[in-house]
Amino acid sequence: MKRDLYRDLSWLPPCPADFNRRCHAAIESKENFGENVRRLASFALDDNQLLRLEEMIAAAAGHSLAPLQPFRLGIAGNGTSDFIRKAIIATGARHGLALNCIATGHDQVLQDSFSIDSPLNRFTPDAVLVALDWRSLPLLPTPGDAIAAQTAIESTLDRLDSIRDAIHRHSGAVSIVQNLAAPPERTFGSLDRRLQGTLWQLIDGVNTGLAERLRSSTDVLLDVAGLAETVGLAYWHSPSEWNLAKLPFSQAFLPLYADHVCRVLAALRGMSRRCLILDLDNTLWGGLVGDDGLKGIRIGQGDAAGEAYLSFQQHVLFLRKRGVVLAVSSKNEDETARGPFREHPDMLLREQDFSVFQANWQDKASNIQAIADILGLGLDTIVFVDDSPFERSLVRNALPSIAIPEMPDDPADYARTLSAAGYFEAVAFSDEDTKRASYYAGNAERARLERQVGDIPAYLASLEMEIDFRPFNESSRSRITQLINKSNQFNLTTRRYTEAEVEALETDPEALTLQARLRDKFGDNGMISVVICRCGYSGVWEIDTWLMSCRVLGRRVEEAVLGELLDHARRRGASWLRGIYRPTDRNKLVEGHYLKLGFVLVDTRDDGSTVWDLEVASAYVQPTPMVVRRIGFETVPSPVPWTNKGSPQRKVS
Repeated sequence: MKRDLYRDLSWLPPCPADFNRRCHAAIESKENFGENVRRLASFALDDNQLLRLEEMIAAAAGHSLAPLQPFRLGIAGNGTSDFIRKAIIATGARHGLALNCIATGHDQVLQDSFSIDSPLNRFTPDAVLVALDWRSLPLLPTPGDAIAAQTAIESTLDRLDSIRDAIHRHSGAVSIVQNLAAPPERTFGSLDRRLQGTLWQLIDGVNTGLAERLRSSTDVLLDVAGLAETVGLAYWHSPSEWNLAKLPFSQAFLPLYADHVCRVLAALRGMSRRCLILDLDNTLWGGLVGDDGLKGIRIGQGDAAGEAYLSFQQHVLFLRKRGVVLAVSSKNEDETARGPFREHPDMLLREQDFSVFQANWQDKASNIQAIADILGLGLDTIVFVDDSPFERSLVRNALPSIAIPEMPDDPADYARTLSAAGYFEAVAFSDEDTKRASYYAGNAERARLERQVGDIPAYLASLEMEIDFRPFNESSRSRITQLINKSNQFNLTTRRYTEAEVEALETDPEALTLQARLRDKFGDNGMISVVICRCGYSGVWEIDTWLMSCRVLGRRVEEAVLGELLDHARRRGASWLRGIYRPTDRNKLVEGHYLKLGFVLVDTRDDGSTVWDLEVASAYVQPTPMVVRRIGFETVPSPVPWTNKGSPQRKVS
């Protein structure tokens, strides 16, 4: 029987028949428990299987869930929440999260949000899911009365704002606010959506206003209205289940809803996918280019299959334009594989759209690993699309952290399947996101140059690097907040800050803030480092946050950042720089960061954090092969006296 795309999550592998046995074995083993939980969650689980997995996680409370990332979620809704809470916990493992969840009582959202001593606020969640529907909001239909309709819409939006504000004041959590799924029942037929004061028009008004109010907020939207319309409102809403158990939507869609919630949670932690690697034959076009030749492949208008592949290419191109990095992994001769992109008149994708192009006869797992290495991306940021079940299985077994959707037989459904899987979920979007693909294309060019030059110092010098340091400012505030909340690997403390907190740091006299941007002859790398330094201690500056983009590793940027910190510290009379390393399962990359920079270990804390000190007066940073500029600092520190021939120029503007 064919699986339904949305109800059955058919982009995921089917649940194995021995699922319960595997759950039991995972509890008994204890070893690699977190990884085993994630593997079990990677299947298309129905609502009962999700509840079984959640029970297994709860029963193994003493087992480590590493490498899953801890996340504390509050759920505030007007329906029965226990089933939802359990399904979200189980689904979280699929997205790399070890969720600890608490839910408000039925229809107790206002009380639990506004009371500082409520279980919700005492839980100190990282985020709160505000899961209200139209039945709990002041949306009384008044057909034809425009003034009453606008009053109802504004009153509803104000209520949602007050809930968000109370949550932030009492717990500091981000609110994930659902919009409203309209009921399928209508009073006026087609006129319902246009006539002022109907329930449909009120819900439309609330959804539009909510999106607008969240646009300037650090809180995020969960588009339940769009989800319900995608699967069909008549299927989404189940009157009998609401009447019997106060379930806010049909239980059949519980796995889909939980997956959408967890996509947003993962995106808040910077764990969305960033790179799409594509097979070619029967994936981007019909047929085998090596056998059928350039004229024999099926792509373009006038042919049903050709148009299907064309629509998939269009979707892939949209993803690239929003910042997803594209690459090719194909079993083909290189020149043959490149031919359609260079010469076929109907191809939408072109060779320059791909940051890395791997066409050879090696196994695809090895090629994908090579692509990740060239781009400087982790395997957990990659999605691989291939029409062949054999190739999908091979790569999935060799590289389990890669996302590999089960593709349908009909290429007309390729775009919808990839979209439904939600691998590239976003909670924010900036100009830099649109440039990400070009950043990584530049990385591939740098890797090729490094292989040609061989000598690392000569290679770095040949890049002609320029680094700019600025304090935090309004124009970069959103991007800085995004980086702070999604950077995991090169992040010494993984502390998270809201946009309002980042704004406060801009004028804090006891904080030094740095944002760094890097350019070289291959292009602009964008913002590549963020530093927050607390200067309030007598003579000791503590580095609260230091994160960097992994795409600039190996270019001595960390030394340039340290040199900048030392310049500011010397100018303002600090005696010591203090660095903290708080280990997580994802930042082992920087375990030796401070040691390499000359800091001395002075303390190891109970939570495993280490404390490192560097004496400002005696510290010396080897000159780095880049021009350094400072922009926007009110007080310009005296520069370090560079002595090496060819040492960097320091410019102020």
